[in-house]
Order: sequence, then C-alpha cells, then structure tokens
Amino acid sequence: MGIFEKFSSKVTQITGSTSAFIVAVVIVLGWLVSGPFFNYSETWQLVINTGTTIITFLMVFLIQKSQNKESLAIQLKLNELVASHEHASNRLVNVEGLTEEELKIIQKYYFKLSELAMKERNILQSHSIDEAHQNNEFKHKKHPPRAERK
Repeated sequence: MGIFEKFSSKVTQITGSTSAFIVAVVIVLGWLVSGPFFNYSETWQLVINTGTTIITFLMVFLIQKSQNKESLAIQLKLNELVASHEHASNRLVNVEGLTEEELKIIQKYYFKLSELAMKERNILQSHSIDEAHQNNEFKHKKHPPRAERK
C-alpha cells in the first residue's frame, strides 16, 4: 500500500468519525464566539471562509480516492460472485467496462426476466422451499463438506 493510499485511508477514517465532527463544531462555535472580539470584521469572516474552502477542496480528493478504492473492491467481489456461479453469464464479469449502450442492452435482458417472473404472480413458483433444498443438494454433490471428502 502506497504512502498516499495509507494517508488517505487514515484521514478518511478520522474525518468520518464522531470526534472529527465534534471538533469541527467546536471550531465553528469558537469562531462565532470570537466575532465580537474582532468586531465581526472582514478578516474574521475571511478566516472561516478560507479555512473551510481549503479543507473542503482537499477533502474532495481524499474522499474520491477512498470511494474509488471501495468501488473497485465491490466490483471485484461482484465479479467473483458472477464468475463462481455456474449458471451466471461471464459477460457480466467486468461489466463496468462496457459502454452505456451495451449496458442498456443487458438491462433489457434482465427487464425481460423480471417481466416473466411477474407473470407467475406467485413468489413460491420462483423461490420455493423445495428449490432451496435442491440447490443445497446440488452444491453438496458438487462440493461435499470437508468431512465427507476423505
């Protein structure tokens, strides 16, 4: 893990905490209370405006870095689930790399599946207890528990 990655993860974790929020509120309250001592001058106003602008500007990049990492991790987990499922289409692995037009084509397929499921009108037809038992038996035949493998 790179230095910036460690730094951004730590800062994102700290700034997202309750303690950080309390510190921010205390700073704002301190600034408000100090207003009369500085006669509510332009400099007094400039201090809070400049400080919050700089912090916001820097936090945008740190938050985006953190979101990019989380998004990639989620994509990889979903790719693993799709790739490991016997009946899933491997075309969905790395689907985030497709164009918007390609995604809309795939969306039509899933919309059609949804329409077909709605025609059944009975959730027991698409997800039944028997189906759960069949899926469990199928998995045990394909990958028996460790005790049975010996």
